[in-house]
Amino acid sequence: MDPIWRAQFGFEYKKQPRPVMARGSHYPNGHREIWHSHEQAQLFYPMNGAVRALTPMGSWMLPPMRAIWLPPGVDHELHTIGAVQSYSVYLEPDAAPWLWPTCRVLLITPLLHELIMALAQQPHDYGEESLGNHIAVLLLAVLRDAQSTTQGSLPLPSDRRLRTICSRLLAKPDNDDTLEAWSETVGASARTLARLFRQETGLTFGQWRQQLRLVEAMARLAQGDSVAQVADQLGYQSSSSFIAMFRRSLGETPQRLLKRG
Repeated sequence: MDPIWRAQFGFEYKKQPRPVMARGSHYPNGHREIWHSHEQAQLFYPMNGAVRALTPMGSWMLPPMRAIWLPPGVDHELHTIGAVQSYSVYLEPDAAPWLWPTCRVLLITPLLHELIMALAQQPHDYGEESLGNHIAVLLLAVLRDAQSTTQGSLPLPSDRRLRTICSRLLAKPDNDDTLEAWSETVGASARTLARLFRQETGLTFGQWRQQLRLVEAMARLAQGDSVAQVADQLGYQSSSSFIAMFRRSLGETPQRLLKRG
């Protein structure tokens, strides 16, 4: 809740029983967690299947062994692809001084995986000298050094012309139109569009479109589509060229990534 409303209507911020807490959840295929936010920071980690996380700033595709960091107060929505068992870690804003101020995808190591699951088994009101507290302290230390990745993220620009392009590409990710072609559609020069793409998303137009195809590929593979089907749906000339792109971007083949769940 925005501080202005809390001050106006007398809602006091109620801290959770402990600064760091975790819980597990099960979601069926196609489940939608509609837009909401938390007053704590949240680390959302799907152990299997895949999850698409949406925020006003962009979208993130989470295959197994990846988690999204959501700062306090960030509106988000979650869509499950396949049956999903997930864990969420909630952290009070003052739990650690290094809390990241923006969303990011983190790579989950085997140690971090075990710590998250172990903390979720502890009572929410664990004592300061309890096993739960020791797990929480170690989890914070490991989380602080967790590696982040931009793969699977799709930042959204704010410029009206860029959003027109992005909206149409989201609907048809196999579209291969150049920026010169798009310039005629949206009424801006290709040079202007190229500059704005890099300025507002941190990516070139070509990189953004490849990120989109990577995100869509992970979603469709998680739904059970074959590599050949996905390659064809996304406009690749062959399965081998699609697999090469996937491996180059994520460091492993599509089958290996999804089997890790």
